Amino acid sequence: MNGLKQNKKYMKKIILASTSPRRKELFARLMLPFTIEAPDYEEDMTLKMPPTKLVKLLSYGKAESVAKKHKSGIVIGADTFVVFNNHLLGKPKSKREAKEMLQKLSGKRVDVLTGLTIIDIAASKKVSFTDTTKVYIRKLTEQEIDNYIKSGEPMDKAGAFAIQGLGAVIIKKIEGDFLGSMGLPLFVLAKALKKTRNCCFIN
Repeated sequence: MNGLKQNKKYMKKIILASTSPRRKELFARLMLPFTIEAPDYEEDMTLKMPPTKLVKLLSYGKAESVAKKHKSGIVIGADTFVVFNNHLLGKPKSKREAKEMLQKLSGKRVDVLTGLTIIDIAASKKVSFTDTTKVYIRKLTEQEIDNYIKSGEPMDKAGAFAIQGLGAVIIKKIEGDFLGSMGLPLFVLAKALKKTRNCCFIN
């Protein structure tokens, strides 16, 4: 990414609190040195709160569980939900459920919410925020839904579709950070890191 600079002498160690290969791949695009550490945090999806608050809370829990094991550095935690009509969409448990989910989403909009938390351990600074990417599904025929399910892709994806895969053909348009729909909105994350002293900045 052109414009991303760093002062290696004062660069703070960056730790991505995640076990997601996709988030690791996406964060690497910032061309910043970082390490991966699995968060020791048990997510509670049953908490009664709006999805925007819950996704932010879970990102904080992940980041905090890693930060408490270190004396310095920048820890980044993230969590992502697919939301339709203010309800979380999980992974379909069967082909029938996948079909029902895609029929419901046909011609509609879903929101991909990503909660992000950045902790500067030595400075005792913590910031959490939520980014939303709006994804518009085009009107699908029953045959298109059946064919997509036959590919197997919907079965392990929240909302029964994957923008980064074959699911791209069922998307009409996207509003917001495209990478946010994949679990890590780099634009807003880079802007937030810019405010973290001696971490990085963008021209």
